[in-house]
Amino acid sequence: MPVSPPSNTPVPQDVAALVDGGTLGAAWLSVRETLRKSIGARSFDHWLKPIQLIGFCHEDKTIRLALPSQFMATWVKSHHGERLLQAWRAVDPAVRDIRIETSATAEADRYEAKSVVDLVEPETTRSTDQVSFDPRMSFASFVAGPSNAVSVNAAKAFAAGGPMRINPLYIHAQTGQGKTHLLHAIGHLYQQLNPSARVVYMSAERFMFEFVTAMRARDTMAFKLRLRSADLLMIDDVQFIAGKESTQEEFLHTVDELMTSGKRLAISADRSPHALDGVEGRILSRLTQGLVTDIQPPEYPLRRAILAAKVAALGTAAISDDVIDLLAARIATNVRELEGALNRLIAYGALGNRPITAEFAEDVLGEMFRASRRRITIDEIQKRVSEHFHIRHAEMVSARRAREVARPRQIAMYLAKQLTPRSLPEIGRRFGGRDHTTVIHAVRQIEKLRAIDSEIDHDVIALMRLLEG
Repeated sequence: MPVSPPSNTPVPQDVAALVDGGTLGAAWLSVRETLRKSIGARSFDHWLKPIQLIGFCHEDKTIRLALPSQFMATWVKSHHGERLLQAWRAVDPAVRDIRIETSATAEADRYEAKSVVDLVEPETTRSTDQVSFDPRMSFASFVAGPSNAVSVNAAKAFAAGGPMRINPLYIHAQTGQGKTHLLHAIGHLYQQLNPSARVVYMSAERFMFEFVTAMRARDTMAFKLRLRSADLLMIDDVQFIAGKESTQEEFLHTVDELMTSGKRLAISADRSPHALDGVEGRILSRLTQGLVTDIQPPEYPLRRAILAAKVAALGTAAISDDVIDLLAARIATNVRELEGALNRLIAYGALGNRPITAEFAEDVLGEMFRASRRRITIDEIQKRVSEHFHIRHAEMVSARRAREVARPRQIAMYLAKQLTPRSLPEIGRRFGGRDHTTVIHAVRQIEKLRAIDSEIDHDVIALMRLLEG
């Protein structure tokens, strides 16, 4: 609703003086200076400085103002609406109302409105809080293959702009598979295509730290303004907000505000949304509203292609094909470790003035080769067991106790205990927040059944072989 002055205030019939000769812009600058003095520079910079003047409408004698988000528009209207109106009326009593809109609404209406004078906001009021993304992490440097093709294509479509069919975009993968690289690539392309857009990128841990710091300083409004006025917000490693109630509440409101305003949201995590233990259901509902896509561990051809691209980027011809083949074969689960192994090999060769051969690689990287033998995750165990017994993956973490679900769940818990270094409490949490005693019972039950039930024993052996590759 517009803010209206007292009904007995005289309004001149001729309002041309306000809009002719470019005086609307001068009036706005005067209003801004008055407001800065009356509410203080800090509050002005947080809330009123981002306001854009859209123009003056002759039909209802209304000043049209715009803010980047509905949250900001509502807050300013509630807390400063009357002060804004009086400041305008002090400059020119012809103003009867002010209308505070969102930038998106104003942009859509401005070409249809009659008798509206448009004014471009001075460049000094534009936010300078822009992200500098790692130039090495672009789409051009991301090597695609079957294990990541869907995520890469989704990221490109998301960053390219146009009608939003994907929002939010949620990318999950194990550590070192390229989630952060894709977020940086999205930021690169989006900024390239939208130079004036506001992009905010931060880890979930940083989100939590800045929010807590703002609460302690009693200045949460600035934090909210920064995030909710973004055109593109990217949060990396969202699993770190698990169990943090106040942070989750703020995260939920931020997500709601951005999506309501038609802004873009990209999220990464080390697991799927349904496997995020300790995250509120309302947040999970928002995260799954758009597109959820994953990056699987790279297959051998992709690992080899990644190494070849890295060697080419380094501009060294000292790495032969047989060395690349060896690294791709022996380090199978983590792209970051794969690149680290290559860097270590090149450094040792240069420092020792030795040729980089397969034998040299075995000598230098032997410990890494042994440590990089296939690492099995609980997510992978749940997925393989679900496929083996033809149940939905979500039922692994559900409360359902029917035998056709409970027995595969017990087998998955047993395999998690046998094949991963995870503790009993952690295994329980990854299976829908169950207690560690439930995991102990499942392990003992499957051990007992394997001794007396050949079919279950066969299932367990087959799954172990499948998981161990």
